[in-house]
Amino acid sequence: MLFSWLFISLFLQMRTLICLIATPSCLTESGYLLHQDGAVVIGAFFPVLKSVPVSEIIDWKTLSFDTHNSLWINAQMYQLVLAMIFAINEINVKSHILPNTSLGLEIYNLPHFERNILRSALSWLTGLSKFIPNYTCRKDSKSAAALTGISRKTSETFGTLLDIYKFPQLNFGPCDPVQIGRNQFPSVYQVAPKDTPLFCGITSLMLHFNWTWVGLLITDDNRGSQFLSELRKELDKNKICIAFVETVIFLGESLHCPLTHNQMQTLESSANVIIVYGHFAFQLIVIQSKHRKYEMKKIWVITSKWVGQKIEQYTMLELAHGTLTFSPHHGEISDFTNFMQEVTPIKYPEDIFLHILWNQYFSCPLLHSECKIFENCIPNASLELLPGGVFELVMTEESYNVYNAVYAVAHSLHEKALHQVEIQPQDNKDRTILFPWQLHPFLKNIQLINSVGDCVILDWKKKTDTEYDISNIWNFPTGLSLLVKVGTFAPSAPKGQQLSISEHKINWPIGFTEIPKSVCSESCSPGHRKVILESKPACCFDCTPCPDKEISNETDVGQCVKCPESHYANTEKSHCLKKTMTFLDYNDSLGTGLTLMSLGFFVVTGLVIGVFIIHRNTPIVKANNRSLSYILLITLTLCFLCPLLFIGLPNTATCILQQNLFGLLFTVALSTVLAKTITVVMAFKITAPGRKTRWLLILRAPQFIIPLCALMQILFSGIWLGTSPPFVDMDAHSEHGHIIILCNKGSAIGFYCTLAYLGVMAFGSYLLAFMSRNLPDTFNESKALAFSMLMFCSVWVTFLPVYHSTTGKVRVAMEMFSILASSASILTLIFVPKCYIVLFRPERNILPLNREKRQHRSKNPET
Repeated sequence: MLFSWLFISLFLQMRTLICLIATPSCLTESGYLLHQDGAVVIGAFFPVLKSVPVSEIIDWKTLSFDTHNSLWINAQMYQLVLAMIFAINEINVKSHILPNTSLGLEIYNLPHFERNILRSALSWLTGLSKFIPNYTCRKDSKSAAALTGISRKTSETFGTLLDIYKFPQLNFGPCDPVQIGRNQFPSVYQVAPKDTPLFCGITSLMLHFNWTWVGLLITDDNRGSQFLSELRKELDKNKICIAFVETVIFLGESLHCPLTHNQMQTLESSANVIIVYGHFAFQLIVIQSKHRKYEMKKIWVITSKWVGQKIEQYTMLELAHGTLTFSPHHGEISDFTNFMQEVTPIKYPEDIFLHILWNQYFSCPLLHSECKIFENCIPNASLELLPGGVFELVMTEESYNVYNAVYAVAHSLHEKALHQVEIQPQDNKDRTILFPWQLHPFLKNIQLINSVGDCVILDWKKKTDTEYDISNIWNFPTGLSLLVKVGTFAPSAPKGQQLSISEHKINWPIGFTEIPKSVCSESCSPGHRKVILESKPACCFDCTPCPDKEISNETDVGQCVKCPESHYANTEKSHCLKKTMTFLDYNDSLGTGLTLMSLGFFVVTGLVIGVFIIHRNTPIVKANNRSLSYILLITLTLCFLCPLLFIGLPNTATCILQQNLFGLLFTVALSTVLAKTITVVMAFKITAPGRKTRWLLILRAPQFIIPLCALMQILFSGIWLGTSPPFVDMDAHSEHGHIIILCNKGSAIGFYCTLAYLGVMAFGSYLLAFMSRNLPDTFNESKALAFSMLMFCSVWVTFLPVYHSTTGKVRVAMEMFSILASSASILTLIFVPKCYIVLFRPERNILPLNREKRQHRSKNPET
């Protein structure tokens, strides 16, 4: 009977015994490590303690997650604890927030293994250090909300459990639009501001320093993928290329796998700038001791201040020096720094974290059974003595979010209490009973201004884009670990003024004496253009000189710009220079030579005319129609002066006269030659005895050929001028750096018709002269006429291909030379032999009958 009563008594006390057995005596990762009682309690889960196996070689597959070899405190994460204590103490002394209600806290360590996170949450809900189903050690629930971790994985893991009870859960890590967009966990609130402007900020920084070839080191999770996707859009939009993407696997809140050998080699690529993304933004320190052989002379651009890394790792590698960080701008809470300077284990004996911290950094002996230090320790020790790389007195980004989260919960509780009073003013119902799900309407609508003037909003849709501070890490000499603000990025500023950088404040990594370059290919200098390489990113290209007549006056242009017709490209092809206006001038060597030739032949022709006039009654002058010879000589005189119209500054009048006068004069000349040839033929064929057509010669019919042919040419010229007359034109291509002013023929058909017409007359004269070359007569000039027409045709047949193969002033000179050459051929072959006989062989300038009488008299002088 006694045994039965004892069994019943023990059974009734089973719940108490289980609680006593389950509660630890000192450190565990699951039980709460800091408790401050209050009418309302806020729970928090911070990754303050980290378990480290004794062995340096970790087998991640077989490692026991329930047995830990040693625990050490993360000093940077401990600031989260102090921020929460500071906020609660500040609220409790303010009468206008939660009057007559004290706010308490309950802080748990957040395990770095994901599989143990729910164990901590269940320990908080049940009050047991080891979760036993259907048992709880809590009599009344005072919990209002929970602050849960930094990463998205942690929030999702907590949300799976806490969302069942509609428990408010505040995430103080970076804002996660993916998690919010899915609305999978409606009880989760993001305290941090939007990080949408971060992508534009990083891109603006890249553009400012002309870094177009960058690498990415991101977390291997959904947030890392989302960051990569959004950043890639901004980089592609601004023509910045990603050299490589490497991922870091995080096994929990802060534990990561070291980079592999291949990943390390990738980081050693030609990209000098590496963007690092993740909550513990100094993931670059995942390079463990075995990788110290690599000299990583890189510029690291990280998305937040480094948190929770052992200072020895990166000070030994000297990787931190020169790093640029992006962190949301917020006001400085000066009272918080004063608060931390006064924090000691003696002042807060219940804070186990603080005792472990003192033991870890000040070598104070620790009583392991109670996790308390002995009284004898370093005098005047304080957190202020810790180096900046280990612990910061200035509130970090995450601590600031914790501070705002506590205030958001407190104001929501205050609004809830006021709401209950308004609805049930006379109700005697106990208002101290708290159901956490009742806070949701107030948390969603909360908008408060904190002590430094910043607005705290939990509703994602109402959040505004935040301004970012850009800081530079000074870690030289090694261990300095000084964070210096060097710029800001304000998304609300006008475009082009959003980024502000003080370059003179930036300390670049050791090995860089000036602003580092990070490009796949060196910039193409002015005068060159980019040629994108096949199967390569757009930032990898070759440079090729601009084509002729094209320039590029900027670097890295994709296309060269063609100079206007009035300009030409300089030697470097970087600028367009104005072309010089020029024309075939008398001062030009080519113009001078042709002018002298023209005047020379003009003088010679004048002399020939003089000779013919003086000896007009001699047989050789009278033989082939003296009047036709005079017409031909006068026409040749004008033909030799015709090229002078091509020299000098052209105008409309000279352009019209050039071609039409040339055609008319040559028509008269050739028709005269044709008339002379016909006269020769008629003299021997028609004048024979018995011919009835002798009257044609008597009436001088051949001379009518000249006006008829001229009339035909005038008709051609009239049609030419009526349809497409010549005009003043500019040739900007023939001569480099010059625009040649010349005459455009207007109608090429009209010009070639004129040449064809002249060719027909010349060829007809040649045939007639050739057929009559052997006619018996002392002064028969058929051979001279045939040779002159043959030479005339040869000149103009040669002219056509040469004319088409030249341009500019050379083409004009070619036409002038052809006019002079063809005119000179007629003059030389027809008239020079006659002048020679007249001047130097007068004995041959007599009729055959008179010549025989003279010979007879010379033989018989007596007769």
